[in-house]
Amino acid sequence: MSTIEDLGDLRGKRVLVRADFNVPLDGSTITDDGRIRAALPTITRLVGSGAVVILTAHLGRPKGQVDPAYSLAPVAHRLGELLDQDVTLAPDVVGQGAADAVAAAGPGEVVLLENVRFDPRETAKDEAERQDMAADLAALADFFVSDGFGVVHRKQASVYDVATKLPSAMGELVRREIEALTKATQDPARPYVVVLGGSKVSDKLGVIENLLTKADALLIGGGMVFTFLAAQGHQVGKSLLESDQIDTVKGYLDTAAERGVRILLPTDVVVGPEFSADAPPTVVAADAIPSDQIGMDIGPRSGEEFAAEIEQARTVVWNGPMGVSEFPAYAGGTKAVAQAMMDATAAGGFTIVGGGDSAAAVRTLGFDENGFSHISTGGGASLEFLEGKTLPGIAVLTR
Repeated sequence: MSTIEDLGDLRGKRVLVRADFNVPLDGSTITDDGRIRAALPTITRLVGSGAVVILTAHLGRPKGQVDPAYSLAPVAHRLGELLDQDVTLAPDVVGQGAADAVAAAGPGEVVLLENVRFDPRETAKDEAERQDMAADLAALADFFVSDGFGVVHRKQASVYDVATKLPSAMGELVRREIEALTKATQDPARPYVVVLGGSKVSDKLGVIENLLTKADALLIGGGMVFTFLAAQGHQVGKSLLESDQIDTVKGYLDTAAERGVRILLPTDVVVGPEFSADAPPTVVAADAIPSDQIGMDIGPRSGEEFAAEIEQARTVVWNGPMGVSEFPAYAGGTKAVAQAMMDATAAGGFTIVGGGDSAAAVRTLGFDENGFSHISTGGGASLEFLEGKTLPGIAVLTR
């Protein structure tokens, strides 16, 4: 795949960059700017080369309608602070306002187009509609740089179709993501341990199936663990349970046993009477969850057992919190995994935090991002990479 170097002299050239600025907001306040900071290497490189930098990105799901609640104005403000220069927010996506903003920008200046999902063509299933949108985007620029790893698994106008209309390359973020995930999945240093959490087993079926042929051990936490416990015949109280996946999970447990892949489930869990930050936590055995309680985290003993497994690994990939980590009383398991991964990194292991809620938890809980080998910006994209799927936004760059 082409890199920015392959695009040649960019001074005065208009470079359209698909970034991932889908950051969490509290009103108009960004609560985690990790994705914005992750885009800085590409943006600063292009600014330094004298390019006119045109950024396009989405925020939330405005469903093809202009919605001020999803404006990229907070992103433009924060990006300007990080770059220490003005960032112009275009008043629209590809209309006259965008064209005027780009025309007024000089070498080394940055224009952020308004939320690309304000235009319904961005996510249209009809290829002709997406191509029409891509043509409008391409008319603004001379080159295209794909740097929004969090969206490369989507066949969308600003991700896939525009790359068919302009000379294209991958940005620094996408390059780092591909290198890290390739290192972790193709001939990884062993022991190779994968930690999976999050809400639903159904979100990770493909990942589990693929990893049963590659990993040495799978550590299962989060809400998805209760379907595993049910598959072993245990009662899970009021915990999250996908009954329709129990047979599938039983099959995974059998396959793992046949292939010598260890699946570690928690031996204790932290439960509460309701899904609330104020719900009083109680530690119980994983096979003795009371009928009136909800499992909200792996227990302290399980945290120690998971940590011991992680710390002796040479390659660790983690995707999904171990519990409801946004509730302090139920963040212990996630903290234990994060700390163990930092310890594994310090001991020379290669560790990846697989984006999405895991990456957010690492930052929210106060861990040093430099303590991990790589923190992915794309939860869904990294999952599909781990599944072995072709990512459209990456594949199109090899054309």
